[in-house]
Parts: sequence; C-alpha cells; structure tokens
Amino acid sequence: MNTSAKQKTKPVAAIIGGGPAGLAAAERLAGVAQVHVFDAMPSLGRKFLLAGKSGLNITHAEDLDLFLSRFKEARARLEPLLRGFLPDEIRSWAAALGVELFVGSSGRVFPKAMKASPLLRVWLTRLREAGVIFHPRHRWTGWADDGALTFETPDGETHFRADVSVLALGGASWPRLGGDGAWVPLLRAKGVTVNPLRPSNCGFDVAWSPHMAARFAGEPVKSVTLSFGDRSLRGDFVVTRYGIEGSAVYALSADLRDASDRDGKAVLTLDLTPDRDLERLTRDLSRPRGKASLANHLRKAAGIDGVKAALLRECLDATVFDDPAALAEAIKALPLTLIRARPIAEAISSAGGVALDELDEKLMLTKIPGVFCAGEMLDWEAPTGGYLISACLATGRAAGAGAAIYDSENGC
Repeated sequence: MNTSAKQKTKPVAAIIGGGPAGLAAAERLAGVAQVHVFDAMPSLGRKFLLAGKSGLNITHAEDLDLFLSRFKEARARLEPLLRGFLPDEIRSWAAALGVELFVGSSGRVFPKAMKASPLLRVWLTRLREAGVIFHPRHRWTGWADDGALTFETPDGETHFRADVSVLALGGASWPRLGGDGAWVPLLRAKGVTVNPLRPSNCGFDVAWSPHMAARFAGEPVKSVTLSFGDRSLRGDFVVTRYGIEGSAVYALSADLRDASDRDGKAVLTLDLTPDRDLERLTRDLSRPRGKASLANHLRKAAGIDGVKAALLRECLDATVFDDPAALAEAIKALPLTLIRARPIAEAISSAGGVALDELDEKLMLTKIPGVFCAGEMLDWEAPTGGYLISACLATGRAAGAGAAIYDSENGC
C-alpha cells in the first residue's frame, strides 16, 4: 500500500493506534484530511472494551479544580488540553452518539448500559461515515528511509506516506490488548526522550505466609482506611495470592510504587476499624473475655474476624494479642509491608512515556515535525475513576487539532 499525498485533494493523516486517543484524533481530523487509522490488533479499542467490563468510567463529575489536581505534576502541561475537552463536554459528546450516561454516587460517570461496546460501535460507525479508513492488523515498525511509515501486516511489510501523523500507541499495560510499548525504541532512535514505562494503578507483592495466600486469596477487605505518607483514604481492597490490589490500593499506587522502587519496600498503614476510635477500641478489647477464644473476643469486642483477623495474625507478633492497648493501637495502625509493584503487564495503566517537554503546545514532537503524540504514551498518570479516559480523549482531540493546523500552515 503506497499512497502519495500529492494525488489527493485533501492532506493524508495517519493515526497509529485505535484506542480512545487515536479515535478522538481521527474524529477531529475527519473532514479536513483523508484519515487512516492503523492498529496492530484485529479490531480496534480492545483495552477500551476491557475497561467497559467494569462499567466504563468515561469521566468524572467532581469540581473542575479537583479534577485537574488528579494529574499531579503533569497538571500544568495537561490543563490547557483537558480544558479543551472538559468532562461536561465529554458527557455531551457521548449523548450526541446516543449513549445515555449517569453520575454514580462517587461522582464517576458511566454509560447506563455499564459497558463500552455500544459507545465504541456507534463511534466507529460515525467515523466510517465521515470517511475514516481503518487498517487493523497493521503493526507500526517505524519509518522507511524516504520518510514513509512502515507496518508489519499478515501480507508482509507495507509502507504508507502521510502528510501528518498522530501516534496514539498507549503505554505497556495489558500488552495482549495491543499496548506493549514496542514504540519506545522507535522514538528513542529519533532522539526523543522517552521516560521508562512503569506500572500505575497496580497491585503490590506482599510476602504472605502459605496459609494466608491459600486461605484468603480473593477475599475483600472492606471499610478500612489506608494511609501512606501524608495521604489517607477510606475504601476496600482485595487480598490476592501474591499481595493486594483494588481501588483503594490503586489510588495510592503511584506513591507506593515510587517508595518501593527507591527503598525496596513501602509500608502501608491500615486502620481496620475506622468507625471506632482508639479509646473506645481499647476499652472494648480490655473487657474480660472469660472462656471465649481470642477469635471470638476479637469478633465480639472489635468486629474483627475473617480476613481482617488474618491480617492481624500475619503482621503482628503473637505477644501483641495479650495486651489490649497494644492490640488496639495495631488495629488502628496496622503496618503492611509491600515489596514491589506487580508487573506492568498486569497494571490498569502505565506511567512514564514521551517526555512532555519533547512536545510543543499542539503535541507535536519538536524533533520530528509533522508527528504528534497523544494518550497514555505521554508521560502522565492519573488514578482510575474516569481520569484516564478523559485525558486520552482530550489529548487525542488536541493532537488531531494540532495536526490539522500543521497541515494548513505547511500547505499540505
């Protein structure tokens, strides 16, 4: 497939990556360019569909300043892009596609269908109607000597010439769905700084005893407060055979990951009874237990049983159980040592990627004119809850807009 831009009345735009960022870029460019979307997988939006299995947090309805704060160090650079496609505008965009949304009690915004497939299906249909051409099973392998994009396909290598390109290749989480980070050496070879890809919104390894791993893997730990550094939050997590995971863990995962990378461990503090203060808990545990077993005493006096009781036995010296005051303090501040983050292939998302200072304000790579980047392949991270998809959509639209401006300014 060799396409010459000179033979077209419209400039030719190549979008590499068929996830939310790539499709948002294609949507922005449709009508002003002949748009071709390439994806390595047999079908588009596979990770998007996986996210939809748990309800698809498409954005968040919280106060805008709080929303923007979720992007931490990257906020200053991302804020103009996020303001270009605000959460309310994302909701209007979905409604225009015929997808009805609702705001959950946490402020997260979901499709009423609680899945991604209806939205993706109508979105792809609209893009096709707008003239966008899709090329599945096209794995991008870089550039030929003449500047053409090169792809590996089932029929062998093929080249494609484009006036402008948008790279929306994702990070390296869930590689079986297409995001494997294979693009990193291709950009580094062009002198682009790409910061190491690391797991984000991920679980952690814990050195469980064989009994804990076998007996309690899969058990949820509900209504606890997790603390690390100066951050505390209330929520749930799940014990796994290798450690812990779940929404409350993911919310602290960036700080926990950085600490475990730096120090070889991170100590997460758990309050197993957040609704009962230390004074009351000490008093309750100090009551005579009579002939009751320790397990029954913990259950009756403190509401601690099952997996919470197992966590106490796992993390505390046996002598602590003989001292009600010390036991109460441990229940309110139980130290759980995390060894390391789980592999990036298991993470919900990834941190690291193309350094933001490699891009101009329109998301074009300054070292490769005419090539724009968007989505998770950029070096930013955010918690789950609609922030990830929001930023992918916003940066995709921004890159598409930048590509359109580049086309017009360069007379393509």
